[in-house]
Amino acid sequence: MRSALSFLTVAGRASAPTPRTVGWFPVVGALVGLAVGGVWVGAQHIWPAALAAAITLAADAVLTGGLHWDGLADTGDGLLPPLPRERRLQVMSDPRVGAFAVLTIVVVALTRFATFAAGPAKVWIVGALWCASRTSAALVMLLGRYARPDGMAAGFQPKDPARRTTAIAVGGLGLVISVPLALLDRPGHGAAALGAAALTAALLSVLSGRRLGGFTGDVLGAQIVLGETVGLVLWSARW
Repeated sequence: MRSALSFLTVAGRASAPTPRTVGWFPVVGALVGLAVGGVWVGAQHIWPAALAAAITLAADAVLTGGLHWDGLADTGDGLLPPLPRERRLQVMSDPRVGAFAVLTIVVVALTRFATFAAGPAKVWIVGALWCASRTSAALVMLLGRYARPDGMAAGFQPKDPARRTTAIAVGGLGLVISVPLALLDRPGHGAAALGAAALTAALLSVLSGRRLGGFTGDVLGAQIVLGETVGLVLWSARW
């Protein structure tokens, strides 16, 4: 668990990723989500909704060290413009930020801010979505094809015979944690939010496979942020 905490959050010391780290992704995701959800609920008791939303957005970025947002920016630059596959990977490795990255970050951040401002603020749904988003990322790592010959995400992948077994265990753990949390308040909205987050991760994985030949660490970060954001959009819907 310490390795997963150090990779997914600012807690703990940096450590090399191992296949065992992935098994803790759902747990760490839920813990981060419950912390962010607690900030959301607490902030709305003190400040107006818009300011509470900004504080919640900042708290999430601080807890995760902005890691997933960096991946979202690189994914925007790599997947959205019309480029050959080899060039896409080069662009995603470039530390410079392009127009598509800026556009992606602005649109997603504004949408995320608006959903936090709209509410209703509940701790449990954030825990559920944050757990589900990291479970989805773990499943992509375990079952997907890495688009680069080497890189950090490759260290998380177990040997082939163990991948399916590990994926079943991680997926089951993610469901056991996220589904009850999502159904505690407004179960219809919670179920829709979880489904939307999972579908978003799946669609991005398909798009990445077609345009990159597989996933990268940046794509995993983008899946986490986008899955959470789309889930929050469904949660805040008035129906």
